[in-house]
Amino acid sequence: MIDGVQVKKLKVIPDERGWLMEILRCDDDIYQKFGQVYMTTAYPGVVKAWHLHKKQTDNFTCIRGMMKVALYDSRENSATYGEINEFFVGDKNPMIISVPPYVYHGFKAVGDETAYFVSVPTLPFNYDEPDEFRLEPDTDEIPYDWILDKSKKHG
Repeated sequence: MIDGVQVKKLKVIPDERGWLMEILRCDDDIYQKFGQVYMTTAYPGVVKAWHLHKKQTDNFTCIRGMMKVALYDSRENSATYGEINEFFVGDKNPMIISVPPYVYHGFKAVGDETAYFVSVPTLPFNYDEPDEFRLEPDTDEIPYDWILDKSKKHG
């Protein structure tokens, strides 16, 4: 696991009315502080990558559909410099991922439905000076390919 990245499995609590799933609590180990809450979506097969923040920590999950999340440690002084983490998050595997500053991250909606992504960063978005630094999904700076690995077929 990339140094500073934390993952918390989320628990679904069903009853006859529906279900509830807590995402982030102020008494969670991964919680630092509140900045804002936002939601974004991605249509099937769409990649939203790469970006990093220099000040904020991102805490995010997929609340509907499935997404492939990839992280890349760009911190040269990190014990995990150059390491990549990959997670499949969503309906079939609910979890929240906490991504520290200077770790690139992005996601791809996988499956046949729109993926719904909810993020609770530690800082609100600054419209005048955005804490967001982007690279293209196919950049040579990150050794990762967003294309489906056909060698990982199951049953």
